[in-house]
Amino acid sequence: MLTSSPQERIILRPFQPQDQQPARELVLEGLVEHWGFLDPTLNPDLNNIALTYAKGLFLTAWQGKTLVGTGAFLPVDGETVQIVRMSVRKSHRRLGLGKRILEALLQEATRRGYRRAILETTATWTEVIAFYLQCGFAITHYADGDVYFERWL
Repeated sequence: MLTSSPQERIILRPFQPQDQQPARELVLEGLVEHWGFLDPTLNPDLNNIALTYAKGLFLTAWQGKTLVGTGAFLPVDGETVQIVRMSVRKSHRRLGLGKRILEALLQEATRRGYRRAILETTATWTEVIAFYLQCGFAITHYADGDVYFERWL
C-alpha cells in the first residue's frame, strides 16, 4: 500500500518536456538492472518521449521531485493500445505503484474509446508475468523468448 502522508504522496501526471531526462534514465536503469547491460540503440523511443508518445500517453509518477515510475501506451489500431515502458524505481516496487500506473493507463485508454490493451515482456521475467496476470491480462502466446498478453477493456 502506498503511503498517504502529504510529504510522501505519489502524484501521477502526463509526461511534460522537463521529464525527458529523468524518464529516460529511469527506464534505462530498469533495463540495465534486468539485463545487466544496455544497448542504447535499442531504445530510440526514449530519445524524444514527447514526439514518440504524442498519439498515446506517457505517464510519470512523482514522489516530491523524484521520478519513481513510468508507463505508457501507444495506439495499435482503432480498438487496441499497446502498454509499454512500465518502470518503477527499485525502492518503490511491490507497493502498488505499478498497478496504479497500469490502471490509470487503462482508464485513459477506455476513456479514449479503445477496447483492448496488449503488451509483451520477456518470458523469463516471472515476477512481471505474475504482475500482469494479477492485473487481469491473459497470455495470448509466446514467441522468440517473449510472452504476449491482452486485456479487454
